[in-house]
Amino acid sequence: MIVTFVHIWVKPGMRQAFINASEENHNNSVKEPGNLRFDLLCDTRDENKFVLYEAYESEDAAAAHKETNHYKKWRDIVADMMAQPRKGEKHFIVCPTDKKLW
Repeated sequence: MIVTFVHIWVKPGMRQAFINASEENHNNSVKEPGNLRFDLLCDTRDENKFVLYEAYESEDAAAAHKETNHYKKWRDIVADMMAQPRKGEKHFIVCPTDKKLW
């Protein structure tokens, strides 16, 4: 199982538009085969700094996410909203390993 933390810095004034686009992406991503979690988080110190927490059963499931229409739509919509390029960091899940706990 794999988790990716995607750090995103949004331009001032674009916050709500980014959230709206990301909520639609979230709502579709959690329905994907192999998805365990797909959360949108906001930094407590910077309202324009976000993290996507993406947990998938496998690397293949995570890669398949990037081929979905909803991901491509989100990517294109938010591209001009970012103050700097987004940064993804991959992690392996140590625990819980029981998928029923997700």
